Amino acid sequence: MDARATSIENAQFGTHRGEESRPSREAAEAAVRTLIRWAGDDPGREGLRDTPARVARAYEEWFGGYREDADAILDRTFSETGGYREMVFLRDIRFCSHCEHHMAPIVGRAHVAYLPKDRVVGISKLARLVDVFARRLQIQERLTAEIAEALEAALQPLGIAVMIEASHGCMTTRGVYKEDALLVTTRMLGVFQDQADWRNQFRSAIANRDRRCP
Repeated sequence: MDARATSIENAQFGTHRGEESRPSREAAEAAVRTLIRWAGDDPGREGLRDTPARVARAYEEWFGGYREDADAILDRTFSETGGYREMVFLRDIRFCSHCEHHMAPIVGRAHVAYLPKDRVVGISKLARLVDVFARRLQIQERLTAEIAEALEAALQPLGIAVMIEASHGCMTTRGVYKEDALLVTTRMLGVFQDQADWRNQFRSAIANRDRRCP
């Protein structure tokens, strides 16, 4: 790339600092207008005139996980557990992510459990942990592993179990068009990996999740 082309690129996307910096909102909106034209429509018509700005705002929400720190979310933990040594389990954590291959939605539920050793974390932090990784371009396998590994690093518990069940737009709305297919992924660490009794307790709690509190 010659110097003039580099200068133009830096003006549009910001100065490079080792790697490309985040593009400006104007550049993002211009990219949306290009996609609208490529799809075959006119970005200047009334119904689409404000679409690039709306898409940019939506992307800020859908991909807000890039601006959040999982370690900070789990920074505050509690040691006053009263000797509790049973499973802590938060199930049916709804999330929406996007696959990194087609940028199609991944919609599903995460089930997160851990067996405390010395510390516990507020239950809302478990849901936020799922969201911080889900709100990035993902594959479900990595999403499952990232949740488990972040929780392990923060709590050092006796064990962790994560299961995700999700529908992938890249195969429900295109390609093979399998609308009812769900991908299930799991990540087991510690006692959940080594001891069948704990794995079975985790899976049983998921299987019985229709028995809700009033």
